[in-house]
Amino acid sequence: MAVQQAKNSMGATGSAGSSGPAGSAGSSGPVGSTGPRTSKAEQRVGLLNGFAAYGMWGLVPLFWPLLKPAGALEILAHRMVWSLAVVGVALLVMRRWAWLGELLRQPRKLALISVAAAVITVNWGVYIWAVNSEHVVEASLGYFINPLVTIAMGVLLLKERLRPLQWTAVAVGFSAVLVLTIGYGRPPWISLTLAFSFATYGLVKKKVNLGGIESLAAETAIQFLPALAYLLWLGSSGGATFGTEGAGHATLLAATGVVTALPLVCFGAAAIRVPLSTLGLLQYLAPVFQFLLGILYFHEAMPPERWAGFALVWLALSLLTFDALRTARRAARALRAGAVAGAVAGVRGAAAVDAKS
Repeated sequence: MAVQQAKNSMGATGSAGSSGPAGSAGSSGPVGSTGPRTSKAEQRVGLLNGFAAYGMWGLVPLFWPLLKPAGALEILAHRMVWSLAVVGVALLVMRRWAWLGELLRQPRKLALISVAAAVITVNWGVYIWAVNSEHVVEASLGYFINPLVTIAMGVLLLKERLRPLQWTAVAVGFSAVLVLTIGYGRPPWISLTLAFSFATYGLVKKKVNLGGIESLAAETAIQFLPALAYLLWLGSSGGATFGTEGAGHATLLAATGVVTALPLVCFGAAAIRVPLSTLGLLQYLAPVFQFLLGILYFHEAMPPERWAGFALVWLALSLLTFDALRTARRAARALRAGAVAGAVAGVRGAAAVDAKS
């Protein structure tokens, strides 16, 4: 999913001191701050864009089956190729190329972008395969547990310290995976692959600190040649569906670039207009929509043990969200108190100067 490009940058679901894995570096202000104060109209526009972004990411399981009889690898390769074309045009229109020269002069960032491109390739490929193989519910679980995996990676790799409620949420999430393993009769490997690849991708993206469109352009540029080579080989061997299944099918394959880039543009418009805590809540729309589609539209089975596992995941996320919102409120109160104290001290200082004069 294109959601990998940005959604984990929300502080509302990140661990203590983390900006989340898949976005840019975190805000310098408290969680829930948008930086400069925005008008109500601007926030309304931001909310609409946020709903649009997460709505599109949540409804994308409806799109991938339309691309059959193309297999998951062919769809993935087309997504890489056409995404580069779409973001390339977008960057040309916006004249945003200054970042490219700077990136090319930094080998470490280029290496990190290559790692990000590799793990997002795994994520995209597994997700497309899961949806088209009727595992939509299990795929949605991957994005439900992603915040918990992100926190666990923050502790293990970044040595971040968690608050007690965050530890409780991680423990409940681990219990949910055990329950689901029993329910499925195997580990939920689709969910775990999506969650861990997403979290790894985000961890790398945090180090790179590029904007969403720019990052997608860099990653798909790295993916482009292998993807194009695969498509050419597939075509020469007679296995390609592009051009052999009609103009409508070819158009849908080309549309994978728009499906990838458009939600990201909407997310970018939302991120600068609404508080991070709001985005942190909105991000749950995507897996909720996917889960509901899996049950109501694709009619996937949900035996009691799976309901129990999902219930534990939702409990863990509720604890995590409550803790994040509580921390945000405390930080906002502390900021206001500091501002008031500073203003009082300024007034007293001015009064003292006046008294001396």
